[in-house]
Amino acid sequence: MQLGARLRALRRAAGISREEAAHPLRGSESKISRMELGRVGFKERDIADLLTLYGVQDEEVRRELLDFAREANAPSWWQPYGDVLDTWFQTYLDFEQAAELIRTYEVQFVPGLLQTEAYARAVISLGLHRSAPAEVDRRTSLRMERKQLLARPDAPKLWVVLDEAVLHRPIGGRAVLREQVAALLELSESPGVQLQVMPFSSGGHAAAGGAFSILRFPYQELSDVVYVEHLTGGLYVDKREEVDRYSAAIGRLFIEAAPLSETPAILTRVLAELDD
Repeated sequence: MQLGARLRALRRAAGISREEAAHPLRGSESKISRMELGRVGFKERDIADLLTLYGVQDEEVRRELLDFAREANAPSWWQPYGDVLDTWFQTYLDFEQAAELIRTYEVQFVPGLLQTEAYARAVISLGLHRSAPAEVDRRTSLRMERKQLLARPDAPKLWVVLDEAVLHRPIGGRAVLREQVAALLELSESPGVQLQVMPFSSGGHAAAGGAFSILRFPYQELSDVVYVEHLTGGLYVDKREEVDRYSAAIGRLFIEAAPLSETPAILTRVLAELDD
């Protein structure tokens, strides 16, 4: 998906239609569409021809994108979990792996990248209460493996605003929530994670519409992507004017939420309440 999105951005910048791009490949418009959506394998010769058509002459950029083509044809880390992984979420995992900055607002759950195993199992079980325990185990293992992203040397920076309700909702029970809040307290001291809390006392705020994430990539030609998850799937927004509205909303959230410096005290206070 990362390579496909970059190819789409380069095509649009060159003012070339999908039909025009398909001509030198002796392919169809649908082939270009599938390539840009990451739904088909990439042939290096096709990529080289498209880069020439799009006017990409910089040898370093061409080499980088051809390297991406080779990597894109390799199995993704999540493929062993394909039996329990929804297709619409595979796209998000690819975006997440490629991002350099992830900004998130959550109103109900701790974000997946910050969940403890027990908390993740409890969240997953909410949506799979009729499923076999084996599926819950598989999905929990997937979520724990996904967290390894934050341990990479080139891990994306994660900036999270949590609604205070998340810290008081006993998902999995009081003990599970306590373990999760303690993990958040530890993570709040990590240089790669910035965690703020939107307190009840703030009243209404800029993101009254619900949870969302904004992903930014280390490539100039790629715009930010907004991800909004709902009950049966996920919505991806990349139109500039819509992304700008979400960016403005989360920017206001960073201002309206309790300052970063207050996060440890807030989490410590919640832990004390859970110990009572």
